[in-house]
Amino acid sequence: MCNFTGYSKVASLMQSHQMVPSMMISGCLGVFSMLLLSMHEKLHLVFAVSALTASSAGIAIADVTIDACVAQNSICHPSLASDMQSLCSLCSAIGALIGYSISGIFVHLIGPKGVFGLMTIPAGLLILVGILLNEPQVPDFNYKQVNLKFLDAGKAMWTTLKFPLVWRPCLYMYLSFAVSLNIHEGLFYWYTDSKAGPSFSQETVGFVLSVGPVGSILAAILYQNSLKDYPFQDVLFWAQLLSGLSGMLDLLLVLRLNLKFGIPDFVALVIDEGISRMVGQLKWMPLLVLSSRLCPSGIEGTFFALLMSIDNAGVLSSSWGGGLLLHILKVTRTQFHNLWLAILIRNILRITPLCVIFLVPRGDPDTSFLPAELESKEETAEASEAENIELVALVNSIDAR
Repeated sequence: MCNFTGYSKVASLMQSHQMVPSMMISGCLGVFSMLLLSMHEKLHLVFAVSALTASSAGIAIADVTIDACVAQNSICHPSLASDMQSLCSLCSAIGALIGYSISGIFVHLIGPKGVFGLMTIPAGLLILVGILLNEPQVPDFNYKQVNLKFLDAGKAMWTTLKFPLVWRPCLYMYLSFAVSLNIHEGLFYWYTDSKAGPSFSQETVGFVLSVGPVGSILAAILYQNSLKDYPFQDVLFWAQLLSGLSGMLDLLLVLRLNLKFGIPDFVALVIDEGISRMVGQLKWMPLLVLSSRLCPSGIEGTFFALLMSIDNAGVLSSSWGGGLLLHILKVTRTQFHNLWLAILIRNILRITPLCVIFLVPRGDPDTSFLPAELESKEETAEASEAENIELVALVNSIDAR
């Protein structure tokens, strides 16, 4: 069973200052963009893309705000860093499971425009969160020095990134995502092909994808109960290795070996999706915890967002690399002769980051990775400006309980 005692402690830490305007801005962007998409009959492509971008920006603002809370509280309460990431991952996976499960139903019942209209509801809930949160006001805040604070934050981030214990795991995070080439587009067309593939309908593939969050939930529970206290390097070693091995399930499916073992295509695809997502989440969670432990105090939200942008750059490189690989091997919507080779190359590349696993520190979530001189500067700044620190946790003695 999950460690709900740790989760209950974490919940009390997740309330912080400076959340109200962020949540309200995020909600307003989501409501406006979804209403525009749902109510306009013939929306120009530029405005449609802009609306979708604005919606994604709203989600990103809310996500970064929560990430900042997690990063700041991971610094103040390092023993709960893994619990906080497990809680966030569990909630995210449950939300994804609900979304995948009901999205297809609503698309059939009310159509895509109706679904866009329904998506104003969760965006509106963010506005409600911003209204209900009780945020203490900072009196006499000097808005004229905002630019100076941005400059100071940039200098602090650059100073932190120059330390080997920081940039080395950042490099590993980028490489681990970049070399895991994304060839899902080729697999999707193979799933729905009537000659070479199993001829699944798009609705069936969408339903199978909803199994993925179940694997993410299991991964969050497993990490919370069994793996959170192990060194980062050990967990990432086995997660990276399993990532390459789990990709072989795609190879078995494409080569139709599952039929020789009497396993139907649908069952094999469900198993493949569940295991792949679980392994991917097991690799992602220690990286999240490690990222939160690398954030210097005072700019934890900004620095955590920087680390996540590095990971996103790796995901983007993975998509470009996967598309290039499919193009070189001449895998198209109707040609799948070399799809098995693309899967094999991807699986081998997934294991290559093990060659640079030494870039990840061997410490556990309770270990402090920031240099002593940087920590001393942070403590001095905290002592002199404690009343102005953003995202201060409401519970200050949780570790002592």
